[in-house]
Amino acid sequence: MRYIIVDSLNTFFRSIHSAPKGAGTWAKVGLSIHIMLASVNSVVNRFGGDHVVFCTEGRSWRKDAYAPYKKNREAARAERTEVEVEEGKMFMEAFDSTIAFLRERTNCTVVNHPKAEADDLIARFIALHPDDEHVIISSDTDYYQLLSPTVTLFNGVTDEHHTIDGIFKKNGDRVIDKKTKQPKTIPNPSWLLFEKCMRGDSGDNVFSAYPGVREKGSKNKVGLREAFADKDKQGYAWNNLMLQRWVDHNNVEHRVVDDYRRNVSLIDLTAQPEDLKAAFDAAIRETVTPKSVGQVGMYFLKFCGKYELNRLSDNAQAFASWMSRAYTGVLNDSRETCN
Repeated sequence: MRYIIVDSLNTFFRSIHSAPKGAGTWAKVGLSIHIMLASVNSVVNRFGGDHVVFCTEGRSWRKDAYAPYKKNREAARAERTEVEVEEGKMFMEAFDSTIAFLRERTNCTVVNHPKAEADDLIARFIALHPDDEHVIISSDTDYYQLLSPTVTLFNGVTDEHHTIDGIFKKNGDRVIDKKTKQPKTIPNPSWLLFEKCMRGDSGDNVFSAYPGVREKGSKNKVGLREAFADKDKQGYAWNNLMLQRWVDHNNVEHRVVDDYRRNVSLIDLTAQPEDLKAAFDAAIRETVTPKSVGQVGMYFLKFCGKYELNRLSDNAQAFASWMSRAYTGVLNDSRETCN
């Protein structure tokens, strides 16, 4: 089976930045819905797909586990103008309406859990279907850590397909780096995950486990590359780096290994607490119960009319085709990691 898994909120809101200058809110809303659904349609046409899964956001468990998590975004929200606040409400209403349509009027799966982010659910869905193929639709490169021969990433905004073998255009040609003039490649996903757990994630306000650490070490100092190479054996290089200590701006001493383990729990999409994995898996199991919604095409045309999605309605049959495909998969009974 091949599943198309959509990081719904990411795909919807990333699309806003594609709107022409001067476009009104209603036009931007329509474009966001258009790009999200058209991305799915493009992926299905390009790679095929037996079933489409939309994953949505809850209030992340990480906010309770780590107080600074995404606190930086609260400051940005507080600075919005009254017009921007109202526009944001309109976008959320349209997003919620779209998700309700997909849940109630199609045979697509819509997964959500009150404590899960979409990436938690996507990672767990893949873990529960280890023998299947998965195409994740998102512009978030955090999903690189999940890439494998059976897991790929499609960016619907740039129309690029990201795989462990490289990054490809719609026509199948490799994307060329403008600076090096060489085909773009994706580094080892395990290395990318390790590096991020060490350096932190400024976008999510996750602090570095070792500020200022160099990628490559020197004669007298171990770097990230040397520690990563020693990760499995956990010998001299690994322990030399992990047992280092540093003092923050509040004069609080940190041990690298402690902050690294904290970051692993926050960043590694296979490292959620076991009780949460069980809860997320239960939500997925409950949601993927096969649906038998009929007349999907008719409902889709009505939805298109509501948001003036004329270009989508002109191709309604193609959209209704994948929206009508119910889940017929087999869930893995164990809770193995994604990789």
